[in-house]
Amino acid sequence: QVQLVESGGGLVQPGGSLRLSCAASGLIFSAYAMGWYRQAPGKQREWVAAVSSGGYTNYADSVKGRFTISRNNAKYTVHLQMNSLEPEDTAVYYCNAARSVHNYWGQGTQVTVSS
Repeated sequence: QVQLVESGGGLVQPGGSLRLSCAASGLIFSAYAMGWYRQAPGKQREWVAAVSSGGYTNYADSVKGRFTISRNNAKYTVHLQMNSLEPEDTAVYYCNAARSVHNYWGQGTQVTVSS
């Protein structure tokens, strides 16, 4: 079965950095678009960034210039480098794999930005 396992979350001060990782298994990784979403307390889940199967990247306006998404098809991993973190970035971050009607989610990793 498909599994997506996130790691790398934690507590960081404003202005700091974190690198999230997502390890995928059970799917043809290179064929899937990979993305990161986040959900803050009391808010709906929102899209953060995506990288297509061909390597094209796209970002939400709120993180553009601060976050970078990348994928390694040989290692079945996708990363989210987060710089200049702000308290508003506090959320549970979820990894997503999507292809046609297939859509898979990880269990999430908590990111807390606080002094």
